[in-house]
Amino acid sequence: MKKIILALFAFSAFSCSKSEKTEFSQVALSETLLATDGNQVAFKDILQKYKGKTLVIEVWASWCGDCVKAMPKIKELQAQNPTVSYLFISMDRAADKWKEGIEKHDLQGAHFMANDQMKGVFAKAVDVDWIPRYIIVDKEGKIVLYRAIETDFEKINETLKKLQ
Repeated sequence: MKKIILALFAFSAFSCSKSEKTEFSQVALSETLLATDGNQVAFKDILQKYKGKTLVIEVWASWCGDCVKAMPKIKELQAQNPTVSYLFISMDRAADKWKEGIEKHDLQGAHFMANDQMKGVFAKAVDVDWIPRYIIVDKEGKIVLYRAIETDFEKINETLKKLQ
């Protein structure tokens, strides 16, 4: 019985700590991502460009069925929140497929690709265990919503409304 209680406590402490992050780890911030122009850019430098703006980060991939199904929702979110900035980080395996996906789905925002996909350093540093994944960062650079997926658009909308 003690083992069960201990396991439940450890699980709840672990899952709560993941969902309550308010800043990115140094590992995530120092990791570089591939820009559409072929340059490598540190995640911290990408985030710096959005200081003073509310930012929605979508982690996605062109091969991801749930990501594609959520595209109309992200476009609706963009239409309803035109002052919010949008950053798309792809977990694609190949840059050509990533760029084709951006064009095919007419994704408006900044685009970068993780160098080592879903099981790599960046994905682990931001706790990517499912895509699409959404993170909202406020104007001060603080994470206000760390773990949202395609079924959480109501929560995403509520969070953005509070930030306006």
